Amino acid sequence: MPELPEVETVKRGLAPTLEGANIVSVDQNRADLRFPFPSGFANRLSGTSVTSLSRRSKYLLADINNGDVLIMHLGMSGSFRVENDVSATTPGQFTHERGKDPKHDHVVFHLMSRDQHSARIIYNDPRRFGFMDLVPRAQLGEHPYFKELGLEPLGNDLSGESLARLFRDRKTPLKAALLNQKLIAGLGNIYVCEALWRSGLSPMRAAGTLVTKSGRPTKNANELASHIRQTLHDAIDAGGSSLRDHAQTDGTLGYFQHSFAVYGREGDACRKDGCGGTVERTVQSNRSTFLCAKCQS
Repeated sequence: MPELPEVETVKRGLAPTLEGANIVSVDQNRADLRFPFPSGFANRLSGTSVTSLSRRSKYLLADINNGDVLIMHLGMSGSFRVENDVSATTPGQFTHERGKDPKHDHVVFHLMSRDQHSARIIYNDPRRFGFMDLVPRAQLGEHPYFKELGLEPLGNDLSGESLARLFRDRKTPLKAALLNQKLIAGLGNIYVCEALWRSGLSPMRAAGTLVTKSGRPTKNANELASHIRQTLHDAIDAGGSSLRDHAQTDGTLGYFQHSFAVYGREGDACRKDGCGGTVERTVQSNRSTFLCAKCQS
């Protein structure tokens, strides 16, 4: 499953073509992906235009000029290709070939871009775990996908103060609290492991230990919030972590995975200067956790 930086990277790759474009027509090549498409999906989008493209957690949101929002989720293997009348091939080089077999091209958006060039955005998904939906913008906040989502970890919403408010009196392990989508939306296993290592915090410690008795954030809470944001921004700048089957919209893979400090590095020396510890792997809630027990406490 792609994590938040991957989805943000895809959003930024789609925006130049999709934002402000007229949707001339839509080819819907099957009745369902993970879930059935909404009734009249292709017809409801044809003849409309896209006013903006945004992201909420791991969902892509395209606002349509008729008041609907096109919700798109990549699932495990979903990807987009952008083709236009300047280039008929997908730019960029794939390290791992994917997303080019036309039998998995499930949705094709035929567009007229804001600079009056014809373009196609093609959704390819071999495993079909992704999905799309159409929801009125006015009802989006109460939609089952969104109504219980927590705060966004990018930007100023995530702070030591917000962590203190969310974690006060919580005895659950810190990593589990960070992965709770009702508290913080979009954080995934990879980046939580990396941010906790940067912060020097054990994933097993109680979340409530980041809060003082008076409910104020500790120094650890402030530093953790900063490290989460910076870890995500570093990954976005590198194009996402790009595990085997993830590619950016333009076909290139990001390389943040080469900078992982702990994730997937069991048995390797800790990269923190002067630590001398070894990266360990344990299991929390059926997920692999990577840490250096020597410098994370």
